[in-house]
Amino acid sequence: MTTNNIDKRIELQIKNNIAYVKFNRAKKHNALDMPMFYAIRDTINDLRRDRSIRAVIVEGKGEDFCSGLDIKAVMKSAKAPLQLLFKWLPWQANLAQYVSTGWRKIPAPVIMVLHGRCWGGGLQIALGGDFRIAAPDTSIAIMEARWGLIPDMGGTTALKEIVNLDIAKELAMTGGIINAEQALNYGLVTHVDVEPSEKALQLAQAICQQSPDAVAATKKLYNKSWWSNPGITLARESYYQIKILLGRNRKIKTYNQLHQDEKPRAFVNRQNW
Repeated sequence: MTTNNIDKRIELQIKNNIAYVKFNRAKKHNALDMPMFYAIRDTINDLRRDRSIRAVIVEGKGEDFCSGLDIKAVMKSAKAPLQLLFKWLPWQANLAQYVSTGWRKIPAPVIMVLHGRCWGGGLQIALGGDFRIAAPDTSIAIMEARWGLIPDMGGTTALKEIVNLDIAKELAMTGGIINAEQALNYGLVTHVDVEPSEKALQLAQAICQQSPDAVAATKKLYNKSWWSNPGITLARESYYQIKILLGRNRKIKTYNQLHQDEKPRAFVNRQNW
């Protein structure tokens, strides 16, 4: 097991090829100040480069997953808003957006474990995950409307894939707070469970039984193709499948499937996806 504290805002542990990420600003309800933004960015980048990672579980310490932007801390510096919003090209993610969209670029499933408040920027981060497992006490809100703003942290990329347009508009225009069961009905969360961390681990372990190349390719295929041209989707399916067929992990998975009475062979690190 490896452990790393990134600027003390993030705790990162890797055990049995599963990365455990914990927001470590409990006294401030894991609210997002500038060091937290940079720590999340650096954590995402580290996980993107590590081809041994098979799944990622993200949680928040203390009472809340993440209560949103720490406005007082961010506004102390005149440069901070510029650092959050600056980008070289309009279609690229800035720092504020990357803490949501960056999770989608990790070639392994990212499971967000939600509890307490998941508001504003916290929800934007959670939307970047592939799965969201919420405790019954979770409250969820697109909070930006309360400050006269629009949601601009990249969560719209995922939001449009998982909820109806009218629901998204209602949540964003009113800033209303919903509970875990409502979020489940809307499709904002995958599961509600009294033991969300255990549920997340079970899901991660089930995924780890599969070829890491097949998992990575599926994530990339679906993220890129969910709303794309059908012809492009078919082309991606064929290209990714050929790449998988040529890799070692497909052969290992096939062997394990055919020899289930034997000890399963270990997968190798995934290809570069």
